[in-house]
Amino acid sequence: MSEKVYIFDTTLRDGEQVPGCKLNATEKLELALKLEALGVDIIEAGFPVSSPGDFDSVSQIAKVIKNATVCGLSRAVQKDIEVAGQALKFAKRSRIHTGIGTSDFHIKSKFNSNREDILGRAIQCVKWARNYTDDVEFYAEDAGRTDNEYLARVVEAVIKAGATVVNIPDTTGYCLPYQYGEKIAYLVNHVPNIDKAILSCHCHNDLGLATANSIAGVISGARQIECTINGLGERAGNTALEEVVMILQSHKDLGFYTNVDAKQLNPLSREVSDIMRMPVQPNKAIVGANAFSHSSGIHQDGFLKDAQTYEIINPEIVGAGESKIVLTARSGRSALAHRFQKIGYQFNRNDIDFLYEKFLQVADRKKEVEESDLQMLAQAYSPALATN
Repeated sequence: MSEKVYIFDTTLRDGEQVPGCKLNATEKLELALKLEALGVDIIEAGFPVSSPGDFDSVSQIAKVIKNATVCGLSRAVQKDIEVAGQALKFAKRSRIHTGIGTSDFHIKSKFNSNREDILGRAIQCVKWARNYTDDVEFYAEDAGRTDNEYLARVVEAVIKAGATVVNIPDTTGYCLPYQYGEKIAYLVNHVPNIDKAILSCHCHNDLGLATANSIAGVISGARQIECTINGLGERAGNTALEEVVMILQSHKDLGFYTNVDAKQLNPLSREVSDIMRMPVQPNKAIVGANAFSHSSGIHQDGFLKDAQTYEIINPEIVGAGESKIVLTARSGRSALAHRFQKIGYQFNRNDIDFLYEKFLQVADRKKEVEESDLQMLAQAYSPALATN
């Protein structure tokens, strides 16, 4: 029987931290409703104490979201937590996400403190948060570089204090997938009360490993993934929601599922890109413009014979429309015949052999041969086809 992996979307909080991606309250509310319709389980709506505008955004979202849990971020500071609690007071389901750095880098350099003091602050912030909600998530910032034995002590203590979810962030994107998986497995095996909380993956993409690390975490025992649409986030970004959702859906043998409606992935990706003014790279997995495009002759021929030769996901499943055969100088005869057929021309093999030589002359001058070019080739070859 498959197990559910909870999808925690932080596009409105961590995603908004990308320079130039600031959202106003109306834009946040619009995207929150789309995220709820997408089927995410938790929406991290913002960092309420950071500004009056963010407080207002979180409060508005809390009032209208009915199915998803609405979450507000805070530091391990009493004022932060009080403000988060106030912003979330109208939520049907609320969560306060609070925590503190646990690596020696953070303890010594950021806080000028020691492990015992940080442990005490971790326990205290969870207790404060429990005054406002029964659903408290604790983040151990820079857990990726935190000593496992100490991290296990912190996790055990915050669960005892009332944390229902414990976030194990790879804040700097440092971990390799096997290292992150081993860290989650260590906590599963060494924290006595781990069964009373959900472990969560929050991975950054500094080394391009955010998605791989999140999947490794789930395989090792985590049951929540924190992610963003299009992988937006600090520096090189966060785990991409569309990637982890489709990995779990494609690899059913892993035994996991999410509640995300995959058909909405591409439309929402485009909307987030437009609203946040952040283009999606064409070769981005799942939602990039080229994700289901084929331009190499060898690939095109194989795809036209059987789409599964070169596509493991039907583009319609993720709302991407249909696959594209892009004509370039690398394209072959089968692709050319296919594109002619798509615009209404039926040529035999001898016709295509002749037209292919003309096509290559055009393709060598242009990066991509367009439909208008094909029309001109067809009509020059046989003027009688001009009315087609």
